[in-house]
Amino acid sequence: MIDVRREAAGKLADGTPIEAVTLTNASGVSARILTYGATLQALIAPDADGGLADIVLGHDSVEGYEQNRAFLGSTIGPYANRIAGGTFTIDGLAYRLSRNDGQNTLHGGHAGFDQAVWDIAAIIQGETGAVTLTHASPDGEGGFPGTVQAAVTYALDQVGDLTIAMRATTTQPTVIALTNHALFNLAGAGALQGAMLHRLTIPAGVFTPVDPTCIPTGELRPVDGTVFDFRRGRLLAEGLRDGRDPQIVIGRGYDHNFVLDKGTTAEPQLAAVLEDPGSGRKLEVLTTEPGLQLYTGNAYDGRILGKAGQLYRMGDGIALEPQRFPDTPNRPAFGSARLDPGQTYLHTMIYRLSAGAPQRANPVIL
Repeated sequence: MIDVRREAAGKLADGTPIEAVTLTNASGVSARILTYGATLQALIAPDADGGLADIVLGHDSVEGYEQNRAFLGSTIGPYANRIAGGTFTIDGLAYRLSRNDGQNTLHGGHAGFDQAVWDIAAIIQGETGAVTLTHASPDGEGGFPGTVQAAVTYALDQVGDLTIAMRATTTQPTVIALTNHALFNLAGAGALQGAMLHRLTIPAGVFTPVDPTCIPTGELRPVDGTVFDFRRGRLLAEGLRDGRDPQIVIGRGYDHNFVLDKGTTAEPQLAAVLEDPGSGRKLEVLTTEPGLQLYTGNAYDGRILGKAGQLYRMGDGIALEPQRFPDTPNRPAFGSARLDPGQTYLHTMIYRLSAGAPQRANPVIL
């Protein structure tokens, strides 16, 4: 039986109360979800010796999330990642969006789903424990057309799978792409060595290079012979600061979309494997979406105060964001992100946790 606990989690600056729901299985795997931003505030996982640690970056209190919009663990929408120029067109009508990334729109603009207070619609306790949160985004919010009804279900089982199922409907033709923006450090959110000595595998033979504003150029570039080739697994540190690759220079590290070999699928399939040799923890990310954004926290520069008083820096965590490709609304060759009335957008992703034998010689990077 999954233990499910619902409790008060503080208040926003305007007095709005925030709640938290914690799901815990018999092995000690635990997920704490806030109604603010439908945020994964904590994900506790055992290492190879059974020791428990929180493996996602974040804040100890809801005030931290309100004061620092760093997307840590948040549900991202209505459109994850970037839309070029903050504009797109549907049926000949041009829509101008809120721009919060230079001239571009990032993660929904200035009023994204990560800043909304979601409602707890349902809680389930059983061999799988779950909480469903809902949010209504009014027509025109952030410039996006249509009243969007969104729902996110977090479900934890006894094996160690945390499934995140996202749904949305609309009253007008619009664009939708939802994801979760957790940043992981499998050594523990407060570990001094950060996450750059983790080993990452991504089954993708192609990625989408970007221009100087981090908008995809439209090219689908093979990863062969580049620091973007994670097909057989590699340490993140091997390519993170490789200034010989112009794409690493533009992103100040990894901040790129990978075209998953599996494409769009009806059921979640493997998108990434992240392994920490020191703790033995392993995270598999599965998704129904065709892309995966790899982000190494390049914008974190020690000014954000995180859990346990830690100042977050580049490389302290890694985001693996399943998604539609960035700027898909302006690039028909990337597919479609359109949602029409009467249709339901669905994205199911899984964080699958396990632990194997640790390798004790894991050095510390300060």
